[in-house]
Amino acid sequence: MASNFDFLRASFPQLFDHAAQAEQLIFTAPRASCFYTRFALEQLVHWLYANDPYLKLPYANNLAALIHAQTFKDNLKRGLFPKIRTIQKMGNRAVHDGTRVTKKDALHLVQELFHITYWLARFYGPNGKHLPTLTFQKVNIPRPAKADPDLSRQQLQTLATQLSQADEMRRLAEAKQQQTEAELAAAKAERDALLAQNAAVADTHDYNEADTRHYLIDLLLKEAGWDVSAPNATEVEVQGMPIQKAGDSGRGFVDYVLWGDDGKPLALVEAKRTSKSPNTGQHQAKLYADCLEERYQRPVIFYSNGYETWLWDDRTYPPRTVLGFLKPAELERLIFRRQNRKRLSATALNKTIAGQGRPYQEEAIRRITDTFETELARKSLLVMATGTGKTRTAIALVDLMKRSNWAQRVLFLADRTALLTQAYRAFQSHLPTVTPIDLTRNKSVEGANVILSTYKTMLNAINRITDDEQLFGVGHFDLVIVDEAHRSIYQKYGEIFDYFDALLVGLTATPRSEVDRDTYRIFELQQGVPTFAYELGDAVQDGHLVPPKGVAVPFKFCARASNTATSPQTKSGNMRRNFAMKTPGNCPRKSTPPPSTSGYSISTP
Repeated sequence: MASNFDFLRASFPQLFDHAAQAEQLIFTAPRASCFYTRFALEQLVHWLYANDPYLKLPYANNLAALIHAQTFKDNLKRGLFPKIRTIQKMGNRAVHDGTRVTKKDALHLVQELFHITYWLARFYGPNGKHLPTLTFQKVNIPRPAKADPDLSRQQLQTLATQLSQADEMRRLAEAKQQQTEAELAAAKAERDALLAQNAAVADTHDYNEADTRHYLIDLLLKEAGWDVSAPNATEVEVQGMPIQKAGDSGRGFVDYVLWGDDGKPLALVEAKRTSKSPNTGQHQAKLYADCLEERYQRPVIFYSNGYETWLWDDRTYPPRTVLGFLKPAELERLIFRRQNRKRLSATALNKTIAGQGRPYQEEAIRRITDTFETELARKSLLVMATGTGKTRTAIALVDLMKRSNWAQRVLFLADRTALLTQAYRAFQSHLPTVTPIDLTRNKSVEGANVILSTYKTMLNAINRITDDEQLFGVGHFDLVIVDEAHRSIYQKYGEIFDYFDALLVGLTATPRSEVDRDTYRIFELQQGVPTFAYELGDAVQDGHLVPPKGVAVPFKFCARASNTATSPQTKSGNMRRNFAMKTPGNCPRKSTPPPSTSGYSISTP
């Protein structure tokens, strides 16, 4: 029987097998169909990274990291990324989420896969320019008389483990690292020639056949705990829109309205086509918010094309991009905060925590609160010398923001468990009104309003999905504090700061400014200009720290250098052997002891 993916048979036979399998299961096993659609997408993405020399592997080899890499997104035809993201997200939910997966879900994903694979064959296939224009034909989907039972989540999780491509991606990464410049140039020339050959013939395929925008927005809303099938959730009529011409009724229809339990709107969503910028919906969304405010209360505004989503609480901050929609409780906190928060500048600081006897700590807190309240910026960076009380300053800030109704949930991040333990004890000692939990030791966050975690643990928690929804939504935290902000916050773990829609405070003694490790860029600050700085010289001058003292430490190596000859091939191995020979336990008895003046200085506060 013919398949919608027959065009893949000749050039991409393995991809055809996976895609056809997903197609065959649409009506009989929709959950398994969604899984195999995602698996086919994963094979396609891996093929691109293996065969397109322009694609640079990201920090991780999972599908989410691969598709979000900038070189990958830049390479795609416009409009394909939302389809890819839809398959990735829905495929994940089919495996990890207990909610029902319908035949409609499976059909939509297979249709999206059809467009993505067509693009691959059209531009990367050896005869792509001869590929005819195709449309997805539902009549080609098999409809067996007897349906086998769908695979369970547990079976799919086992299957996902068995089919893992992690080892293959590691081998690919190693091969790319060993590639010479000449080999890379040849591969690029071959790729450019192929794409130019296929692009010489106009591509007339309709890639927007499926309604990606609404499906992906629906998926993101469900992920945040919203029921988009509930009455009055979509296409909600409002009155009071501006009259543009004679005969206008002043009536409008909001794409989505997210209602609270009290019957009042918490948020609205204006959906634009994936081919358009979501910003084109900003003004329209504001007009809808005006209409809803007239009757109920002013909702939080979202406008999205499924690929990019903006949040605008226009009573507090300018619009900002977010990676998803907020959960009901998170939106309720935004509405509550809008109506009940106090001025930070007018709220007294608890000097028993920080500031008493150390006025620079109070100044640091006030600089942060000015940034949040007056400048309407959402990120700040404290540069404070080791030993000047960064953690106590942060705890005093948490106390101030909680009492002012600015922050209810706080995340404290560090790159080592020892720092977490120290901070956990400090929160217990100095701020007993909060309930801290160390996520590296306790996986339950029930009742906690201060969560302490390492970057790795939090990244895993973000990707963890419970039976109903994600453990942490994008709006779970109101304030994120990053200890030792000069380390570990780049590339891989930078995803955490993109994910959470929260005020951000960084703590460091030594900010970095390298191209790929720029602390100032993470916090959206001018190079070398933190929100507040109190460095070692300041602390010594004020008498809070003592000057560094040089200490002579003799080397424990033999003074006699080894005369062992080395060749380029054996140099590194001989260096290791020579090092072992010159340690105290292996030194020859007649070797000259090292002079007492050799050594290095250690700076101690």
